Amino acid sequence: MSKKARKETEKKPAVATRPGPDRSALIKYLPPAFLGLVVLMVAVTFLQQQRQIREALAVTETVKFETSKGTVVVEVYPELMPITVENFLNLVRQGFYDGLRWHRVEDWVVQTGDPLGTGEGGSDETIPLEISRVLKNRRGMLGMARSLDPDSASSQFYVLKSDAKWLDGGYAVFGKVVSGMDVIDQLTTEDTILKATLETESPE
Repeated sequence: MSKKARKETEKKPAVATRPGPDRSALIKYLPPAFLGLVVLMVAVTFLQQQRQIREALAVTETVKFETSKGTVVVEVYPELMPITVENFLNLVRQGFYDGLRWHRVEDWVVQTGDPLGTGEGGSDETIPLEISRVLKNRRGMLGMARSLDPDSASSQFYVLKSDAKWLDGGYAVFGKVVSGMDVIDQLTTEDTILKATLETESPE
């Protein structure tokens, strides 16, 4: 370096720099803060879903079945299973179930809704399969019977006398017994539905 360049360099004052943020501290605290935000968002979403489920379960229609063994009262969930419930209630209003036999009675399930009484009959219309994550195949629950075709349910439905978890995800569970499970437990294939009535419908 020449003497001239050396002198010019010596004359220049040193440039002062401001201290920047401690990036190591930011990196240290960011992951816990981010994780906390994620946990909070998940918790809020979960609580919202639970509230929505409670609200949907609170919307019910009530049907009374007078059988040769006694009275069974069920509630169904139109908010959770709109297609299935609408089909079921329309059949009740038409008197479709009146006089039908409980054609299938096993130690874990009873089934009805077949005008032929063989398990092969049904109504004139079929409906697509609906599945609810909330409604499971447990004792006292109602579900639509069907053939191997998922969209073949029409009028036949079952009531579970014991849990049947293996049916979850494959059958439309749409209601539950709220009164009369002792009657369900006593049914035989000789018993019939004398009359089905939609209790929650306002009289005309």
